[in-house]
Amino acid sequence: MLELVDPRDGRTFELLALENPQRFGGSDVMNRISYDSSVQRGELRYALRKALNDELRDLYARRGIDRRDVFEIVVVGNTTMRDLLFGLDVAPIGERPYRSTTELEWRAGARHTTALVAAAHELGLWAHPQARVWGAPLIAGHVGADVAADLIAVGLDADAEGVSMLVDVGTNTEVVLVGHGRILAASCPAGPAFEGGEATFGMQAAQGAIESVRMRPDGSFDVVTIGGGERLGLCGSALIDLLAELRRNDAMTAKGVFGHRVRELEVVPAHGITLSRADASALAQAKAANTVGQQILLRELGVEAAEVDRLFLAGGFARHIDVANAIAIGFLAPVPLDHVVKVGTPPSRAPGSCC
Repeated sequence: MLELVDPRDGRTFELLALENPQRFGGSDVMNRISYDSSVQRGELRYALRKALNDELRDLYARRGIDRRDVFEIVVVGNTTMRDLLFGLDVAPIGERPYRSTTELEWRAGARHTTALVAAAHELGLWAHPQARVWGAPLIAGHVGADVAADLIAVGLDADAEGVSMLVDVGTNTEVVLVGHGRILAASCPAGPAFEGGEATFGMQAAQGAIESVRMRPDGSFDVVTIGGGERLGLCGSALIDLLAELRRNDAMTAKGVFGHRVRELEVVPAHGITLSRADASALAQAKAANTVGQQILLRELGVEAAEVDRLFLAGGFARHIDVANAIAIGFLAPVPLDHVVKVGTPPSRAPGSCC
């Protein structure tokens, strides 16, 4: 996400979303850490910097802004992406105890914060050369600066009344549970199955992506497609719908076995779009990572899901999911439906924002 803000009054000029340009380094954070550490150091940082600068140039051109008028940049993201942008060694994040070099130094008393500061010219970002680039502080481990921003955005702290949960859905889902004077956090390596990876016909939200699915009595499916054109694949919200519909209609067992022992289901036969047993297995593993992270925190705090007063659902993909279906398949803890709050402002241009 990229947001252009007037610091004088806090007004947002434009809010954009772009696909992660580091996907070539691996489908999840751990693979990207390995890529940067052992394959090609700096390549992921260069790809991220180039993608950001391309967006910034286009944005400035549309808005008639001189880059020298941009004097402050705030960066939030998971621990690995933030540190890659600032050119830090991310290898320690991939090894026990899974901490950034900034967190290790902070714990050792060598720095007073895990936040980072640099000049734009030092990072090669398209702004005033002396613009201040501030990387927000981390929570701990893989729970990064994006979650710190989430907590500020929804106003959660240890003094908050009742029990609140924040779930920031992504390849690395972060979960925060607040209650009884405590704040607990967990990082869940969900992988890319619900974000266009691993499932055979999974794709990012874009023209041609199926975004919702409903099963007819005859076993066929009604689908809604982004843009209304040719159907090319299934984005994350559609995959959640599909699993929920299959379970609800007894067309798939809890272990992912399809009825009549078939190995592959036709979702949109006219376009060859299917769901295989291997796809269902990959989705189940990704779903399980989200589920386990939430359940561990609930158990640690000593509360049941029904006792959660508010569940804040964050992340571009999360805005589009059917919450009832997500709960039905165990993607979200079984909190009361009316306690779920989707947070975040939809971007004005959002390739891939569904997934």
